[in-house]
Amino acid sequence: MGYKIGLTEEAQADLAAVVRFIAVKNPEAAERIGHELLDAALALTLFPRRGVAVRRRPGLRKLAHRHYLIFYQVNDSAQWVEVVRIWDGRQDPAGLRLP
Repeated sequence: MGYKIGLTEEAQADLAAVVRFIAVKNPEAAERIGHELLDAALALTLFPRRGVAVRRRPGLRKLAHRHYLIFYQVNDSAQWVEVVRIWDGRQDPAGLRLP
């Protein structure tokens, strides 16, 4: 059995913002990308260490999907993965706030 997954409120808001932004031009693509990002996050249940460690952020990892970065933390003792941000890598990194 795999790890459980949770998304912080901020990660949920990030995902919603990505979908809204894409939906302005292409609602079908927005739905597809939204599902892909959610599926990528849910795949961490089986492979929680699949992403790479984030430099200067102990315990934080990131997983890339297309232009997007999924930032998350793993709690092995609780078998829990918490997605903390979903970020469009084309955005200015100065605006990204990580725990």
